[in-house]
Amino acid sequence: TYRCPAGERLTRRFTSIENGMALHVYWTTCCERCALKELCTTGKQRRIKRWEHEDVLDAMQERLDRAPATARLRRQTVEHPFGTIKAWMGATHFLTRTLERVRTEMSLHVLAYNLKRVLAILGPGPLLVAIQS
Repeated sequence: TYRCPAGERLTRRFTSIENGMALHVYWTTCCERCALKELCTTGKQRRIKRWEHEDVLDAMQERLDRAPATARLRRQTVEHPFGTIKAWMGATHFLTRTLERVRTEMSLHVLAYNLKRVLAILGPGPLLVAIQS
């Protein structure tokens, strides 16, 4: 449930699909007679759009706010693989065009990186056993 600054409950009115995401739209009909309307919204009603999985993002943001060093550690951990992949690519742009093809190209680069890391850590013997089982 969402509440406006005046304490009114915003009702879920409908769900729309934008950029492949389901967005729930909420508003109340009390805005026209509200004393706080000028401070709240310039529209006819205060409308809130929320992604159907917005609670997951909120929970993640709350965890990061409690431990900001975690984000710094993640950035440091991820920098090396991306730097290595970029060096393999010759520090150039992708060879393909369109988002779908670039995603595929990036997925292949990441797969190659991960296979190379597994080979370096485990060696070829255990990797072949894992693949065959």
